[in-house]
Amino acid sequence: MKLVRVSLLAALTLGACRVSDNTNNSEGPKTAEATVAPILTTPDAQDLHSYARPREARVTHVALDLSLDFETKRLGGTATLDIDRKADAKEIVLDDNGLEIQSVVDASKQPLPYKVGANDQYRGSPLTIALKPDTKRIVITYKSAPDASALLWLSPEQTAGKKAPFMFSQGESINNRSWIPTQDSPAIRQSWEAAIHVPAGTTVVMSAPRIEQPITQGGESVFNFRMDHSVAPYMIAIAAGDLAFKSLGNRTGVWAEPATINAAANELVDTEKMVAAAEKLYGPYRWGRYDVIVLPPSFPFGGMENPNMTFLTPTFIAGDKSLVSLVAHELAHSWSGNLATNATWNDFWLNEGMTTYAERRIVEELYGKKVADEQVALGVDALDKAVASNGGPGGGDTRLHLDLKGRSADDGTSDIAYEKGAAFLRTIEANVGRERFDAWLKGWFDRHAFQPVTSAIFLADLRQNLIKGDKALEQKLMLDDWVYKPGVPSNLVRPAAAVFAEQDKASTALAGGGTAPQAWANWTTDERLRFLNRLPRKLPKPRLDALQAAYDLNGTQNLEVRFAWLDLAVGSRYDPAVPSLEQFLTSQGRGKFVRPLFKALAKDVQWGRPIAARIYPKARPLYHPLVGRDLDKLGLQTVGKPTPK
Repeated sequence: MKLVRVSLLAALTLGACRVSDNTNNSEGPKTAEATVAPILTTPDAQDLHSYARPREARVTHVALDLSLDFETKRLGGTATLDIDRKADAKEIVLDDNGLEIQSVVDASKQPLPYKVGANDQYRGSPLTIALKPDTKRIVITYKSAPDASALLWLSPEQTAGKKAPFMFSQGESINNRSWIPTQDSPAIRQSWEAAIHVPAGTTVVMSAPRIEQPITQGGESVFNFRMDHSVAPYMIAIAAGDLAFKSLGNRTGVWAEPATINAAANELVDTEKMVAAAEKLYGPYRWGRYDVIVLPPSFPFGGMENPNMTFLTPTFIAGDKSLVSLVAHELAHSWSGNLATNATWNDFWLNEGMTTYAERRIVEELYGKKVADEQVALGVDALDKAVASNGGPGGGDTRLHLDLKGRSADDGTSDIAYEKGAAFLRTIEANVGRERFDAWLKGWFDRHAFQPVTSAIFLADLRQNLIKGDKALEQKLMLDDWVYKPGVPSNLVRPAAAVFAEQDKASTALAGGGTAPQAWANWTTDERLRFLNRLPRKLPKPRLDALQAAYDLNGTQNLEVRFAWLDLAVGSRYDPAVPSLEQFLTSQGRGKFVRPLFKALAKDVQWGRPIAARIYPKARPLYHPLVGRDLDKLGLQTVGKPTPK
């Protein structure tokens, strides 16, 4: 008998299994081409937002053959699923949200009985398919519903070019089950391929390499894609419309509507340099090309880190590259999130906190320490605000590892995940030194490439590969306090007060009756944001008049600055900003911008709510379902009356 010494990290991951043999005998990291990612079996890795039972039967590969219909707002065709199963498994359970299932057959085209279960407001429905003893492949014929939560269908008038319709998807967190019948859990990684049929003249891009030139025949074009790496299902993404392409470097490029392509390419000239900077920090980029698509202004997020093809909002185009840290963030996800992915949405911080930390390291590498330090300081401001809005230091949702049982998977997408997570990593770095921390972080991505991870796995890896039994360091880092306890631990490393000293002094002076600072012209975007965000939320009209006269904030094309201004204007009931507010809310659908403005307006029953009720019906058709779903709850169709609880 050979004695084996098992570490804590190994003990956590040995529970991971291929369904067919219930073991994971790997020695070190495996390549994506060599193996299917393991299923984690510890209780904290159980995904309560999926109906899947992957230890009995799991999806390993998805092959889509779908037709896109702009008129009916549907994707329809077949999804062929390869499965790994226990020999005695009688059924496989998939996730479904509004799919119209027409048939389910096996590889021999023999029918398989199936049932769609009751709908849950947060998870959708289970799609349970009976298995024969030899079933290894399932073919589902289906259509997505016209109101599928992942998809937004835009008329030509709602696009930048105004010439052709457009469609795009947003799968995170659990919305892809509204157009793909699979096990929609980040813990169940799957390779995939797709053949997409569209009207001739329409261009399709997906979050996977295109494997051949599109074939056009009889008024139809067919685009083919294949993702050989195993990815979390929410990373399967599609966009289709009138699109043009410009190269940004040897392995980078940008897609956008022809009306947007030149401005987008000009803003993105540093993308190739960003990839090189990220590789220097975190190891090889493993996804082949890094392309981006700048979507119509309805895209609900700043960006989405879909592999090979980051989806971006056009609201980052300021004309001076001052907002391209967004691109650095999405690129960083190619390591944190796409390589090592949170197994459940309770650990969303493992995706976003690590990425926010990495984003600022990339920014420092390319644009200097001062720029990075300012962004860190703005992040700490956002963290303080997020703690206050999530119940204060004792609020349960201020923990990194969350409890989302019985709640929406999206409830964890606050700045706690982003900024507390990033602050945690900065605190570790400050205590162990950058060189040592960088070596550990690069190793983390190597050890967990193409695999799901949990907070427990993260902490075990830290203890095994960085702390290495140093009890004094362990105590100093307060690891469990950061991850499992509410609030912000006392060892938080805050930025130096001098970072924004000039802007803070100017904010205090204006709040006390001073004039608009002339130094504004020389400030960066981040410095302008700090100045505006530090002003009292209720300023008298003469001071707001002075700001508008000095800087034309109602007309600024930097939408981050404009949002900060409009947030201040709404809080101060500043009527001269209302036309700018209306244009802002009806010309883009980024949730970060439109949600807080509409919520602030709706809360102000006498002044703001009538304004919101007038604007919202015009704005609503532009918004993705993820944004509209939240704002519909405000009941803005009822002027002057708060939404019933």
